[in-house]
Amino acid sequence: MSEYINNREFRQKVLKELIMELHNGKSVEEVKERFGKLIEGVSATEISAMENALIREGMPISEVQRLCDVHAAVFKGSIEEIHRPEKDEEVPGHPVFTFKAENRAIERLISKSIKPNLEAFRSNEKENSREKLMESMNQLWEIDKHYLRKENLLFPYMEKYGITSPPKVMWGVDDEIRDTIKEIKCLLMEVGNKDEIISRMEVLLGRVEEMIFKEENILFPMVLETLNEDEWLKIAEESKEIGYCLYEPKQIWKPVRINVEEKIQRHGEEPVERGYFKFETGVLSMEEMEAMLNTLPVDITFVDKDGAVKYFSQGKERIFPRTKAIIGRQVQNCHPPASVHIVEQIVNDLKEGKKDHEDFWITMGDRYVLIRYFAVKDQHGEFIGTLEFTQDIAPIQAISGEKRLVSMES
Repeated sequence: MSEYINNREFRQKVLKELIMELHNGKSVEEVKERFGKLIEGVSATEISAMENALIREGMPISEVQRLCDVHAAVFKGSIEEIHRPEKDEEVPGHPVFTFKAENRAIERLISKSIKPNLEAFRSNEKENSREKLMESMNQLWEIDKHYLRKENLLFPYMEKYGITSPPKVMWGVDDEIRDTIKEIKCLLMEVGNKDEIISRMEVLLGRVEEMIFKEENILFPMVLETLNEDEWLKIAEESKEIGYCLYEPKQIWKPVRINVEEKIQRHGEEPVERGYFKFETGVLSMEEMEAMLNTLPVDITFVDKDGAVKYFSQGKERIFPRTKAIIGRQVQNCHPPASVHIVEQIVNDLKEGKKDHEDFWITMGDRYVLIRYFAVKDQHGEFIGTLEFTQDIAPIQAISGEKRLVSMES
């Protein structure tokens, strides 16, 4: 059986069967064991890719959404966090730190306020138990801000990387939780409906707690594996506009940066301001040098020998976006975590002299992009950095025939 479980097509087929079994009335408990065997040794990212493929085939999102509870039931108690020193997401102010802090606040609200008030309402222990329960529900409605940040800041980046089904499925569950909170608040404003309120509250609290589990064991590991540091920084900066849920970040998260000018001065050099560069083959002013580099129909990024980003050109039509915030950053942090090991391998090979360059080429819409990495060496052959050279070669590939200077006269 194991040889089939490792076959993606087989897993896809079984996943579809499980969804249909859930649709036809089977419980989570009944399909849990088979699902657990199916995804044994499979990452959360691959599971989401399979679900995404089913949606592309035409399966309704609402059907795929049925698997959410199965995910939680299978993973609960078995997902072990892989610790690495000084994770960014463990630093206060990082978006994931904030999301998790909000989840702890939601859990405290449920255990210390909502559940006691619900029990008092159930047993008629207090005359004002209905009002107290309404106060708790008003506080729980703050969860809307938590979900809004997730949906409007995290999900767009996931979709950018082609991860489309988890956001759609999770957004659907978020909306159901919101709707249930609104419905319970309406019921609390009416006389009676006690049994219905209690029943709906119990279902709601279970769904809220399951969503917390899904975020922390499926969603957050997935986005931490995918998004790069610049994207997390932008999410952190834009979070305040939407607001927070029962928790306010105590500090602003700032990724580690190296001050490249200070670094130059520590090595006994002075940064050139607006003077001239004297080369072996000529002299250029600062303005001429900058304009010349920005005029080249390519993107250039230079990383020093210690791996810090030191410069990038600013052409009119950049292929990959760059911001000044990357200056001084370690080059590994400019890439999604899933590709960091590849970047490190390239830089190490160039640094150790195993290669002089490494080339890649990818299709991006109507662009055919050539990405080249070169080892930069001084006049003594010593490695001093890495040059990334990116160019859209589609226009070059389209060239045919000849165009000579003399043809300009006609």
